[in-house]
Amino acid sequence: MDLDALRFGRFGTLDAAIADWARVVSHLEALEKDARDGLMAAAERANWRGANATVTREFVTRTAGEFADAHAEAASIHNILKDTRDELVGYRDQLTHSITEGLKKNLTVMDTGNGSFTVTMNIHPDRAAAGTSVPDHSQQDVDHLRDEVQRILKAATESDSSADQTLRILVDQSQYGFSGASYKDRDSAAKAVEEAERLANLIKEKGDSMSPEEFDRLVRELTDFRDDPLFQEKFATTLGPRGTLDFWADLADPSDGGDLQRARRDQLGELQKDLSLVLAGATRSDSPAMRQWEDQMVDLGDDRIKTRGAQVYGFQLMSNLMRIGDYDDSFLNKYGNALVATEKKMRLPDHYWNAGLPPMPKMNFMGEDFGRDPMTGLMTALSHSPEAATDFFNATQPQDNAQWVLKDRPVFDDTPLDGHDGNQSREATGKALLAAATGMNPDNPSAVPVEHTAGNRQVLDRSLKYLSEAGDDMPSEFRGDMATVMVNWSDEVHNTASSLADDPSDPRQLDRHQLLEVTKQVSRDQNAYGILNDGLNREMVRDIYSDHPSDPKETLLRAGHTVGFLEEARYQALKTDKHDPSWDAKWMYHGLGGAVNFVPVVGDAAQRGVDALAYKWQLDEQARIDEETARQNGEVFTARENQLQQLADLWMDANGDHQGNNRYTLTSEINGAAFDGNARAQGLAGDQ
Repeated sequence: MDLDALRFGRFGTLDAAIADWARVVSHLEALEKDARDGLMAAAERANWRGANATVTREFVTRTAGEFADAHAEAASIHNILKDTRDELVGYRDQLTHSITEGLKKNLTVMDTGNGSFTVTMNIHPDRAAAGTSVPDHSQQDVDHLRDEVQRILKAATESDSSADQTLRILVDQSQYGFSGASYKDRDSAAKAVEEAERLANLIKEKGDSMSPEEFDRLVRELTDFRDDPLFQEKFATTLGPRGTLDFWADLADPSDGGDLQRARRDQLGELQKDLSLVLAGATRSDSPAMRQWEDQMVDLGDDRIKTRGAQVYGFQLMSNLMRIGDYDDSFLNKYGNALVATEKKMRLPDHYWNAGLPPMPKMNFMGEDFGRDPMTGLMTALSHSPEAATDFFNATQPQDNAQWVLKDRPVFDDTPLDGHDGNQSREATGKALLAAATGMNPDNPSAVPVEHTAGNRQVLDRSLKYLSEAGDDMPSEFRGDMATVMVNWSDEVHNTASSLADDPSDPRQLDRHQLLEVTKQVSRDQNAYGILNDGLNREMVRDIYSDHPSDPKETLLRAGHTVGFLEEARYQALKTDKHDPSWDAKWMYHGLGGAVNFVPVVGDAAQRGVDALAYKWQLDEQARIDEETARQNGEVFTARENQLQQLADLWMDANGDHQGNNRYTLTSEINGAAFDGNARAQGLAGDQ
């Protein structure tokens, strides 16, 4: 900053801008309140149906969020401008005071341009007017004035330039709309940027050769700033995509003789978590720098990153930094499409992911798996971003992602030290599928059912197709998650299981053959079987109390048909696993557990019915096991007697004017429907 620019600076224009931004903040605060308390509140109370559920509600939600983001960003801009203006005025006053003090010692400061200046005598004694006394000064006085002015100009320059930098990063965070970043003053924003540069440069310069003390400070600072938008972007862009991969590869490789991994091995998981959160936040910035970062990271995915003792692919490294956090949807899909394309070219990806002489021992420090399978990290990231997961599972170009991850993909054991574990990549894929089909994050304990979109339905249809085609080879890791998906779509599942024929005109109907096969595969696992049946019990009760067909008996008969459908699926499952009926040895189902969030809510009266029905159903299941009950070619249907009786009782309770029907005749009718549904399902399965 030039001396004269600060000394004679007039801040009227800046003051006007600050006043304008103050008014903007005030107006946006009012608009945000109106959007939150009016628009959004009304949207949450509304009973959305049809197109409104997928278009209007989403628009309202996004619009309300934009007002909140706009208010936060405007407030940050105002705060930074005001704080910078106050600092510059303070530095101007300090400069004026220093120059005035210098004049008292016959010293003046002159601007020489380009940020430079000179300190000279104000009046030379030889040219002073007659009788004029010129103050004396020493070289020390000259040096002191020079250093003081230099300090003030440097501080003012830093204030001005850091404000410029933070404001540019702030407004670049969102290409369209507002970022929602919030800062109380320039100092907090500038500190975030400064710390990001310092830590990224520490990693670039020292990598895994940093001292344990430097490592501790890195973890501590990342934890403090991991949610800061300016920090996230500046850290990611300063470190760069290749720098990120090189660092994680070197840190994971214990063969370089360094003592950091040995001294801080227990803290590597915390660093992995913090890096993941920082990078995830950075990808949500729409700045040109971050878009370039994302493209470069995807391009590096199939590159081999070499360390002293191993070589690994970029996908393997980056995927281990995607297990925590909410990554940008577009980045996840670019990355996911590229990973699937690479694996399809490999044909046997496990041969590549386990390659290296020797292979990298471990790249994941947050779980049991070694982190060699990059699909695990990607699927975990997708499960945290339901919209991205929906797009991924519906993508058919450049390849059909769902077919690859649900049916065709070869897998391998990424926890060779544990011989009794499931396959982590498939477990993560099941969670991602759950997010894609339901629109809910399975790791969010406060998630509640949301209105299904056309994309969610497409995921459901495609997953039924590929998993049913796999038949008995459907991975066991998918059973519990698929049961939860079906419970979340219980209206459509109940409607289809109770259908009398295929009906292309019914938008709720699924493919009955596919549904039966997947229900069979789900029923091979006791807990998954329990989730599905428990959830459909709730749906049948909700249907009895809430649906109003032209003939009320329809809800009774549909319940019977669905019970028969489920019983046939269970029989088929036991028939498949007759040599290993381990889950049937004892009834150990303990409730919906984590799946309860995915179950559509029922009314109070229906909930009482759900509780009663659940008890009767549990009695039937326990009796089945105690008595080793099996289906006898449809001749005897006793396994669900209590359940069917309770459904008949609930129907009578919900239909108080059921003239001409009593408990006996209604129970007989629902039993007949169960026989019919059982036989119909046998036909679908090909058992005649």
